[in-house]
Amino acid sequence: MSKKQIILIGGGGHCKSCIDVIESGDEYEIVGIIDAKEKIGDSILGYKIIGCDDDLKSLSQKYDYALITVGQISSAELRTKLFEKVLDEGFILPKIISSTAHISKHAIIGRGTIVMHQVVINANANIGDNCIINSKALIEHDCIIGNHTHISTGVILNGEVCVGNQSFIGSGSVLRNGISIFNQTIVGMGSIVLKSNNDSGLYLNSSKEK
Repeated sequence: MSKKQIILIGGGGHCKSCIDVIESGDEYEIVGIIDAKEKIGDSILGYKIIGCDDDLKSLSQKYDYALITVGQISSAELRTKLFEKVLDEGFILPKIISSTAHISKHAIIGRGTIVMHQVVINANANIGDNCIINSKALIEHDCIIGNHTHISTGVILNGEVCVGNQSFIGSGSVLRNGISIFNQTIVGMGSIVLKSNNDSGLYLNSSKEK
């Protein structure tokens, strides 16, 4: 069976990691990357930059699938806008799952979400649209992750944790079971989060909570 052709939106460092995940499977063939107009013709890991945002409409007539490969740390605004634009142009945004990830058959993964190498997502977890679940993250049973959220490398979400839309959980952080993180929250690298927050934009720094 032939592979499905897909274009990648964004040519930075996160794009390289996404390429590696896609190459680990046999479902999709990368046909090109969208980035700034002045970069058209350049290559990233052997894949050409074939256009800019202005070309998405015409490319949607040729290709069915796209993935947002812009990274996300301080703000989800760009990834969110690109996701909506790509949908408006008629692309399908599939979930992309590394061949080395373990995903429970009872978990739900949203559109345009990428699950990277050695991630574990356990039973009844529900992951939203356009999320990044980065390498070696552990998402335990019954967790809920909102849309456009980045769960970074090595994060542990214990059972029944809820993380809101457009949030970022920094590398190596551990969240206690049953807590809720509000929309648009940034949790700093290495945090141990023992209680819920109730205000958007709250920054939980990398020192351990008491």
